[in-house]
Amino acid sequence: MNYAFIFPGQASQFVGMAADLYEKYDLARAYFDRANEILEFDLQDICFNGPEDVLKKTIHTQPAIFVHSTIVSELLKNHGIHPVAVAGHSLGEYSALVCAGVMSFEDGLKLVKQRSQLMYKAGQNNPGTMGAIIGLDAEKVYEICKSVDGVVQPANFNSPGQIAISGSHEAVQEALQKAKDAGSRKAVELVVSGAFHSPLMKNAEDGLAIALNATPMNDSDIPFYCNVTAQPVRKGAEIKEKLLHQLTRPVLWQDIIARMAADGFKNYLEVGPGKVLKGLLKRIDRSVNCDICGTADQVEAMGVNV
Repeated sequence: MNYAFIFPGQASQFVGMAADLYEKYDLARAYFDRANEILEFDLQDICFNGPEDVLKKTIHTQPAIFVHSTIVSELLKNHGIHPVAVAGHSLGEYSALVCAGVMSFEDGLKLVKQRSQLMYKAGQNNPGTMGAIIGLDAEKVYEICKSVDGVVQPANFNSPGQIAISGSHEAVQEALQKAKDAGSRKAVELVVSGAFHSPLMKNAEDGLAIALNATPMNDSDIPFYCNVTAQPVRKGAEIKEKLLHQLTRPVLWQDIIARMAADGFKNYLEVGPGKVLKGLLKRIDRSVNCDICGTADQVEAMGVNV
């Protein structure tokens, strides 16, 4: 079966993630050893043992998910299971690009290290938050955000009727109240360390531009569907530009899956921890199939025998 690989972002982490992969595969042990050198902290210990409040810090979460996802995608490729297209949700774009051969694991992890640190600092210097709105369409959410004074905008279009917003504390709270007044089924603040995918991440974007410019990127042999346009991109220079703007612009996940399905991709494999994206795909398009692969048992079930 030909799969399009999709890669999760923050919120897919859990204490104990990748421990079974580390125990079973030499490749996983090598990747964690290299990650610890690059990150200059013990990612393996944080992934396997937590505690949860340490793992969920942005500076730890992003490398953890990236390394876990990349280990699984490399195991799959090493045994003949290659993607026909890739996409990633926010942070997941970096895992997708390593999988597609656009950049190396080491360069990808260095960028993720920079990205996580810059986003954390931006959250400290320009405090903000995010909220989830369930049950309103995109047009209504845009309308609500525009009606609020201050910084607030849609941040993630995850699936029909499931939209995240991002901005200053006051503006997000006001927008959530307006969403409730407009009849949303649910409108709640999220527990995050900053206003991701909003203008409050501009300082992080400026810092990431320097790191991206210094990172070599190949053209992709397969379509990479990017967050900021939901369109397929193959040129390395264009991919850099899209990665940069991702920090301050919305993740168009619903549009990405719709476009990929329209382009003929019907079978998806969520590569990495958890099954968040599989749940979103069910709500976006019930005609497509999504399997998950993130544990040693699931790798085995995909036909990988090491």
